Amino acid sequence: MLKIILLRPGSTEFDVQGRIVGTLDLPLSAEGNAEVATAIGALNGDEVAMVYCSPCQSAVETAEAVAAARGVKCKQIKTLQNVNYGLWQGMLVDEVRRKQPRVFKQWQEHPETICPPEGEMFADVQQRVEAALTKLLKKHKEGIIVLVVPEPLAGIARSRLQHTDLSEAWKTVGECGAWEAIVVQPGGQLDAKPALGGGVAHG
Repeated sequence: MLKIILLRPGSTEFDVQGRIVGTLDLPLSAEGNAEVATAIGALNGDEVAMVYCSPCQSAVETAEAVAAARGVKCKQIKTLQNVNYGLWQGMLVDEVRRKQPRVFKQWQEHPETICPPEGEMFADVQQRVEAALTKLLKKHKEGIIVLVVPEPLAGIARSRLQHTDLSEAWKTVGECGAWEAIVVQPGGQLDAKPALGGGVAHG
């Protein structure tokens, strides 16, 4: 049996400000470092075999802190780069809502149908996330691994692991520093009720 700890990186200044981060490479804020420390404390009893992460700075900093605390290695997975929001990156979420209300509504309700200006389709993101997870599941059959990825990539990863629709991934977004444990049963079957922790998921 394999347990995947799906951990969101601690927050950056853009997260605190309510800006769209996407592929922007931002360090953890002071609040983010505190969130990571809390997550490490909560995961203290788990015997982690390996920590994997997205290549963005906040994810790398979070993953390295977890790996150092658990005495294991940390590896970046380039294909787990966060969603490219193109020209929306750096903008306030409220700004997108105000300037493009119809597109924003569709983005919230059916993200798989939207491609941000000069960005990428979520369907394409899902494909590369699925490919990355497939490799991990082939390599790790049992034990515990930590996967540090930011939202909305974390939601996409969760939808793949739990076999839910991509639109459902968008409705339950984890807070920065939040984590959940997803159990992969022998043969690739997933536990229907993953354990939640480290923060309350919200819509």
